[in-house]
Amino acid sequence: MRQLIKTDKTIPFMKFRGISWIFSGLLIIASIVSLSVNQLNWGLDFTGGTVIEVGYQQPADLAAVRSTLDAQGFGDAVVQNFGTQEDVLIRLEPREGVKAEDLGNQILQALNQQADGGVEMRRIEFVGPQVGDELTEQGGLAMLVALICILIYIAIRFEYRLALGAVGALAHDVIITLGLFSFLGLEFDLTVLAALLAVIGYSINDTVVVCDRIRENFRKFRKGSSEEIINGAITDTMSRTVITSLTTVLVLFALFFLGGQLIHGFATALLFGVFIGTYSSIYVASSLAFKLGISREDLMPPEVEKEGEDLEPML
Repeated sequence: MRQLIKTDKTIPFMKFRGISWIFSGLLIIASIVSLSVNQLNWGLDFTGGTVIEVGYQQPADLAAVRSTLDAQGFGDAVVQNFGTQEDVLIRLEPREGVKAEDLGNQILQALNQQADGGVEMRRIEFVGPQVGDELTEQGGLAMLVALICILIYIAIRFEYRLALGAVGALAHDVIITLGLFSFLGLEFDLTVLAALLAVIGYSINDTVVVCDRIRENFRKFRKGSSEEIINGAITDTMSRTVITSLTTVLVLFALFFLGGQLIHGFATALLFGVFIGTYSSIYVASSLAFKLGISREDLMPPEVEKEGEDLEPML
């Protein structure tokens, strides 16, 4: 066993744990409120219906588009810009007995009359309500199975205080990421669900690295408070965390700005997830374990008694 070597390079992360708890608490409360009030903007993959993308030669007047569709009997249509002011996305609820192509032609004709021509059809997508329900069930089941498998792994891998910290960080990341999509009204489709599963994997991987180093330092150093050892462990892994996060973010920035609208939600979820996952590994998982009173005695391996060690010497 070695003594804890104190250096000026150790960053006092736990010194700011109170501020981080307030910050995380506010984010979680805001996310839950937004999810309760605004809910999620479910994409076509989950709700079913028809999505029609049209392009104008000049910036589109969304109010005029909504008025035209309402006059044609499409008062339930959701109209919004898609990338640029010239691109318009129209979402319609499922309509029985009407083909997507016929529906698209009807809407395109009405918009051309309203805009005196120049409206171009870009794409039409249709998902039936039954398929949407199946995707919702399967997507939720996929996330549930992933979380259960991670919980089992964490419970086996770590002492319960570190395990609770890792699970708390994971729940923290998922709730806040969902809250972001709810608050901003971003579309939540299958690509975003895939990104959320990737965020879960990234977050737990980063947390496991930090928790492993905390356990290692508790066993390695003989002196030093729990706060000092945790600060040292996080500082030791900081260079790895920064390099991993930076290289990941560079790729995600390229997807966000150059990948197009179809994967914009995917890139947004991953970008936010990388930042919030890195933060939670430091200020949620570690500080929660510290709050639960983790100490060196909790992490020391049990001593194995040698056979015959406790027997009295024979005369």
